[in-house]
Amino acid sequence: VQLVESGGGLVQPGGSLRLSCVASGLTFSTYGMNWYRQAPGQERELAASISSASNYIDYLDSVKGRFTISRDNAKNTVYLQMNSLKFEETDVYYCNARRLAENYWGKGTLVTVSS
Repeated sequence: VQLVESGGGLVQPGGSLRLSCVASGLTFSTYGMNWYRQAPGQERELAASISSASNYIDYLDSVKGRFTISRDNAKNTVYLQMNSLKFEETDVYYCNARRLAENYWGKGTLVTVSS
């Protein structure tokens, strides 16, 4: 199983980025997908979740209204649209695939919010 994130980079405060995660080696449409983020020295936190059929979506309170998670099961891809980014959201963002006891992680993509 491989999860490969892309789309990270440097963005100014208030700016936007769109992260992508392409999955391979699994039946993507049967997995719930999540985006986590982690700052240095901090615990990894769940930012957004989407169920296999996109009928359940949830967000960390602090990103509600600014982040949008979506998926394209035909492309084995999950997205995270991030708007109005804040300095404190400089983190490594990780893609996660989960189904019952199975749990897979990508290597992460760095998002730096700085002026």
